[in-house]
Amino acid sequence: MAIQRCIRRIKTVQITAHSPIHQSGPVLEPGNWQEYDPFLLLMEDIFERGTFDVHPHRGIETVTYVISGELEHFDSKAGRGTLGPGDVQWMTAGRGVVHKEDPAPGSTVHSLQLWINLPSAYKMTEPRYQNLRAKDMPVRKEEGATIRVFSGSSKGVKAPTKNIVPVTMVEMTVEPGVTVAQDLPGHYNGFLYILEGSGTFGADNTEGKAGQALFFSRHNRGEETELNVTAREKLRLLLYAGEPVNEPVVAYGSFVMNTPEQIREAIRDYQEGRFGQ
Repeated sequence: MAIQRCIRRIKTVQITAHSPIHQSGPVLEPGNWQEYDPFLLLMEDIFERGTFDVHPHRGIETVTYVISGELEHFDSKAGRGTLGPGDVQWMTAGRGVVHKEDPAPGSTVHSLQLWINLPSAYKMTEPRYQNLRAKDMPVRKEEGATIRVFSGSSKGVKAPTKNIVPVTMVEMTVEPGVTVAQDLPGHYNGFLYILEGSGTFGADNTEGKAGQALFFSRHNRGEETELNVTAREKLRLLLYAGEPVNEPVVAYGSFVMNTPEQIREAIRDYQEGRFGQ
């Protein structure tokens, strides 16, 4: 029988204005590498065209979920594309990409961008893009609940998404009064972020509402665990869980490596144009 996970911590996210065209707040703030492992940070952004310029990444995967709006993207590996509400862009930066995200003209984008650490053996892997359209992803249907599986699995419904670090990412929409359970390997570290509504979560029926991140209890490899979700108001949330990397983290902006020398090498490679064209 599966162990029922509890909620060990709740964080309320504060969205602040950084400019007339950009508001944001950290769901996972950088620097808490061990607590969030394998995740590095998660930012919630509300932004208009022109907020972000071209920028590089190395040593991580970025996972961008579009809550609303139309997001255009460009990079040195895969060209251009557009993501709509509910779509996800899963980018493996690996050895390095030059990248830009911009709302379509006239659009304001509300998004979540997660950074996943890459193990040392894959820091310099070849970059890769996976554009995960909401309409194409596997769906687990329960009475009063829809669970869209972007990565990993949910009660036997599996996503085709390719992972370097094993990660479960699901979007849940749950009607009032309905309870659903998400199964997770015991050693996965994770959390959920509530986009809309309110409910109770975990074995202790911890209360949570929109704008809050709820962090799960941690368990052992080989144990089977579940997290229960019960909606009071109609719930929309994202659940993220993954296998910890358990390696040193040295970060400089959007470069995340294992040693200071690797960071210096990343800066040199970027400055000398080795991140592709």
